[in-house]
Amino acid sequence: MVNQQLHLRATVNEDGAAILDLKAGRISTLNSSGAYVWQALARGEEIATISEGLAHQTGAPVDAVRQDVVEFLEALKRQGLLPE
Repeated sequence: MVNQQLHLRATVNEDGAAILDLKAGRISTLNSSGAYVWQALARGEEIATISEGLAHQTGAPVDAVRQDVVEFLEALKRQGLLPE
């Protein structure tokens, strides 16, 4: 999903990520959880797998994390960082 967005360049570290949108001329930043999701999408992981991994990492309930991941993906779509 992420790899199809050729106009995006991302830098990820332990603190989060910065995404440069060459088409829109803007930079978006993600916290460490957002960076985790971004990298998982780049690996082709599904929402369920991303949610389970993030829940394991944070200790939060999987259902709550899944809802947060879905909302986060919708926000990325609205910003043009993911395809509709």
